[in-house]
Amino acid sequence: MEKHAITNTITLNQKFLFLIFALLIISAEAKAQRDVSEAISTPYVGIHYGPNWTGGDLKDRYGFTNTIGTHTGYKTKRNWVYGIDANFTFGSDVKIEGIIQNLKDEKGQIINTSGTPAIVLLMNRGFNVNASVSKIIPIGKSNPNSGIMIQLTAGYVWHKLRIETQEDEVPQLQGDYLLGYDRLTTGFNTSQFIGYNFMADRGILNFYAGAYFQQGFTVNQRDLFWDHPNEKVSKDLRMEQMFGLRVGWLIPIYKRQVKDYYYN
Repeated sequence: MEKHAITNTITLNQKFLFLIFALLIISAEAKAQRDVSEAISTPYVGIHYGPNWTGGDLKDRYGFTNTIGTHTGYKTKRNWVYGIDANFTFGSDVKIEGIIQNLKDEKGQIINTSGTPAIVLLMNRGFNVNASVSKIIPIGKSNPNSGIMIQLTAGYVWHKLRIETQEDEVPQLQGDYLLGYDRLTTGFNTSQFIGYNFMADRGILNFYAGAYFQQGFTVNQRDLFWDHPNEKVSKDLRMEQMFGLRVGWLIPIYKRQVKDYYYN
């Protein structure tokens, strides 16, 4: 179990470090190309992270959740920002009571095919992709590209319960059987952000940080829950919420400035 978990963690860390390394290369190139001391228009790429808590109908399933994502867009000279972001949500704070209770014996254990207790992990996983529009409101005249940022997004959201048995063989939690437990839910997603956006006059220090609010208007996609086989799965609209913080690092991609040449 530990070996498998460590391998997954290393793989995720390697991908994240590779992304950081790639952005550092881009930012170093950007630094060499231009100093920014006036309101500019520029495309950009970036990454962000946020700790979140749940509310509404989502609170019955999951608690504390992490979000890590990427963002790409275009900032205009009038400080409007248009972009697209994609976010992966994950956590281990599962609150669904009795989700696999029907598989446990009188000792509260789930037995694998070898006749020994299985180790079963419950985690939440999700994904959303959105179009966004933001407005940066400068504070003072010293840095016209920095200031309070207000952002609105809308898009698609998907989330489910992930059940892992690691190295154990548990037929009841493999293949199509998992579909009766995973609580797959999809729908429309909106979010709002308010915080501070900072773009340095030069260098790689370009970031934003603030409060994040998300709303999901979703519907269950499964027709049967194995832990409640005699109950009809609700297809009513679910009103889900997440709220927390978000910190992002942005890399503007400046055009090379044309050099002036003088001839005698």
